[in-house]
Amino acid sequence: MSDSEDEDAGPTIGTYEGERHPETGERHGQGKAELPNGDTYEGGYENGKRHGKGVYKFKNKSRYIGEYAQGKKHGLGKFHYPDGSVYEGSFEDDKRSGNGKYTYPNGDVYEGGWENDMKHGTGVYTHSDTGLKYDGEWTNGKQHGQGKLIHSAQVFEGNYTDDKPLGKGTYTFPNGAHQTGNYVIDGAEEEEESEAQKREWTHEDAFYQPTKA
Repeated sequence: MSDSEDEDAGPTIGTYEGERHPETGERHGQGKAELPNGDTYEGGYENGKRHGKGVYKFKNKSRYIGEYAQGKKHGLGKFHYPDGSVYEGSFEDDKRSGNGKYTYPNGDVYEGGWENDMKHGTGVYTHSDTGLKYDGEWTNGKQHGQGKLIHSAQVFEGNYTDDKPLGKGTYTFPNGAHQTGNYVIDGAEEEEESEAQKREWTHEDAFYQPTKA
């Protein structure tokens, strides 16, 4: 969700109260603006653009509290979305980028890396209803790379591709037993995975290693 509308563009520019540049007359310093679409902004300006810390309130009840650079969300901030979800963390060029925490309306939480508004890098996604947790690598919003799937005391650790386990991995069970194996695609001779294809677990070996007290 962008708040990059040019406040000084067009025949209707809304209203502004605040400081201006002594030479250019542009918004500069602290000020408060109401945009033509009903959104409001209160905070810092530099040479006519939002800059520094500010609060942007959308007409749909969303709001952003945080840092700006040259008219765009850039730096640390907190965004409240209309569906009730909340992101708190780093922004770059108006998008979630860097490290941040996203809390979903159902209580699920993702905390970790972001790039271009998508989960990217390393991060932890926790399901609120079951406590199921994925801790690992992400690419373009999907679980992709090495990761752990943790549920209670049972853990799967291995490779993920497009949100699903694929390739070598290891299960660790509450009693201390371990099982290694591979997730393979049933019908892998097809060029692309279809909805009918399933990823199956084929184990290589299993052993028991007592857990330490």
